[in-house]
Amino acid sequence: MGKGRQNKFNERNAASYKREVKSIDLRSGQRERFIVISFKDFDSNQGQSFELWEGENILALAVRKLQGVCGLTRIEATRQQIIKEYPKGTFPDKSDFYHPKHIPEDIAWCSMHIQGKECVIGYFEDNVFYVVFLDKDHRFWITEKKNT
Repeated sequence: MGKGRQNKFNERNAASYKREVKSIDLRSGQRERFIVISFKDFDSNQGQSFELWEGENILALAVRKLQGVCGLTRIEATRQQIIKEYPKGTFPDKSDFYHPKHIPEDIAWCSMHIQGKECVIGYFEDNVFYVVFLDKDHRFWITEKKNT
């Protein structure tokens, strides 16, 4: 293959691996990036497994909801109350869960309702939402029932 042809191939190949950072412009001129989901800190010792959620037909709903969140910024998701962010460093007093050792203490816990009481629990670091627990029975942040 000729040298010119090889360079053209390398340029085209390298260009195919470049990805644009998806973001939206804010009024201040800064760019707010869309949410990215990570399962790096998922705690399989608490809450439910993916298999249990799949067996109860919740997993597909959760993935669909997470997919939708990826089209939003952190600000949009919290303002629209799709993801509720709690005060930084606050782990719920009434909870069937405990703070995992691999999660920093000073994070702001977040919850995202899937349907009814089913929630995905995690936290943000910049625009990355780290999924930590699957909470089918709303036992992470236990609240008193209203109007009963």
